[in-house]
Amino acid sequence: MTEAANMDAYASNRRINIDEVVLVKQCRQGDSAAMERLILRYQNRIYNVILKICADPDDAAELTQETFVKIIENINKFEGRSGFYTWAFRIAVNLTLNYCRRNVKLGFRSLDAEQVQYNSQAKQLLRQFLSDDSSLEPAVVAQNREMCEIAVEALMKLDDAQRAVVVLRDIEGMGYARIAEVLDIKLGTVRSRLSRARSRLRQILEAIL
Repeated sequence: MTEAANMDAYASNRRINIDEVVLVKQCRQGDSAAMERLILRYQNRIYNVILKICADPDDAAELTQETFVKIIENINKFEGRSGFYTWAFRIAVNLTLNYCRRNVKLGFRSLDAEQVQYNSQAKQLLRQFLSDDSSLEPAVVAQNREMCEIAVEALMKLDDAQRAVVVLRDIEGMGYARIAEVLDIKLGTVRSRLSRARSRLRQILEAIL
């Protein structure tokens, strides 16, 4: 099957937004305006995912920029077997995980006033991993800023691979099949890795609290 046929089949079988498929084709033909539209469409989401994995706004900004440089450099290698969205996220997550492995300086940084959305997602994370039979009251504790920071600190104590799965599933709300595509792992690996990560998060949170 030709690359063009792959693109068309993907658009038909998965009901991909035709506008995106057209933009990708235009990018492959060297249309810089089309590339700019794709970047604008996904840059915030990609930045947010990277930030939740590396926990450093400056590093996240640089990694986001590097992600789109890679996308521009490799757009002609994109064959349409997955969505552009999935392909772009795979590049972003791989770059971030590689960065995390190379840099031991990574660790938790306190949330500041500009990270309100991240703060909210930390509350969600805290509620998710403290089960109903716990003596703690997650809905109450989560209102406290310190508890929100603890939730994010716990997330940062996971290894890189587990943290990526938790971010994509429990914060981004990405489906298991999509996560498997993004991380280029088997569906069963996604499920087992997520289960271990959630169990580890619960242990960390209960030990801290």
